[in-house]
Amino acid sequence: MEQYEWEKLSPEQKKVQLYLEQKKTLEAFLERGAISKDQFDKSLGDLTVKMGMSGLAE
Repeated sequence: MEQYEWEKLSPEQKKVQLYLEQKKTLEAFLERGAISKDQFDKSLGDLTVKMGMSGLAE
């Protein structure tokens, strides 16, 4: 995301974007075998709760 696009986002939209980026990072770790499925599930669950993103969890 470009800087000017980021600046136009509301604080809630920025929070969602940060959550999605962290989720994407966890998915990449899982795909490359850097973490196990159990570690992924725990980390994503913790991230979802801490960031208040329960509505976005799949």
